Amino acid sequence: MECAASDANDLSSIHLHKRQQTKDETRSAMLDLDFLDCPICIEPFTVPIFQCDNGHLACASCCPKLSNKCPTCTLPVGHIRSRAMESVLESIFIPCPNAKLGCTTNVSYGKQSIHEKECSFSLLCSCPLQDCNYTSSYSNMYRHFISDHQNKYMLFCCDTFANVRMNISDKILIRVEYEVSLVFAVQCFKEPCGVYVTVSCIAPSFQEVGKFSYHLSYTVDGHTMTYESPKVKKVLKVSYQIPEESFMLIPHSLLRGEILDMKLCIKKLRQE
Repeated sequence: MECAASDANDLSSIHLHKRQQTKDETRSAMLDLDFLDCPICIEPFTVPIFQCDNGHLACASCCPKLSNKCPTCTLPVGHIRSRAMESVLESIFIPCPNAKLGCTTNVSYGKQSIHEKECSFSLLCSCPLQDCNYTSSYSNMYRHFISDHQNKYMLFCCDTFANVRMNISDKILIRVEYEVSLVFAVQCFKEPCGVYVTVSCIAPSFQEVGKFSYHLSYTVDGHTMTYESPKVKKVLKVSYQIPEESFMLIPHSLLRGEILDMKLCIKKLRQE
């Protein structure tokens, strides 16, 4: 009886080991996505996928290069769709290549490059402060200022006027919008004709970022200058060149020292 029980335990142990081994092999196979690449050009398959009568696969790009002849068996290839492989391909999703940067999108295998061109995390923004070399996605730039530049920005809320006081020699003032988590730069450029003032948003020109306009006013000795821009320009890196568009020019006759006291309202526009 003891021998029978021992044999039963051994068989059970072997069975569990085989089941675990099978699970590990299955898991390994699931993680190995090389089979989703064209065996000819080694690029990820995209729909449509073709096969010869023997089931050898080729992508749509390779078929004409092969004169529609299978390199493995020489049978015609490029006319019969591999529907089964296309179904497998369309059922597999993988994390965006920019997942480490914060993108949470899962993309269909073979369409990574298409998504990457549109992914807001692909385009890195540079910190607008001249003494900082930090680069990141636009969404991380907000957190960067909150954690690393506590005394070098002013918080504000869109659609409300706020006082903006800046020294012309500083050239840049950072405004951080806490509801949409975006960083805006107010810049001034002193030139012989006066001082140029412009506003930009540190972000790529993607729809998800949103659209903004701004209203800027400057008052001195009872005289008020106003400027309204229909859009806030989005930039990955601020430029220290004189702006060619979207700026207010304050003539020297209206300057009183090196300080500019202005009112600024950045408005969030409705998406069309």
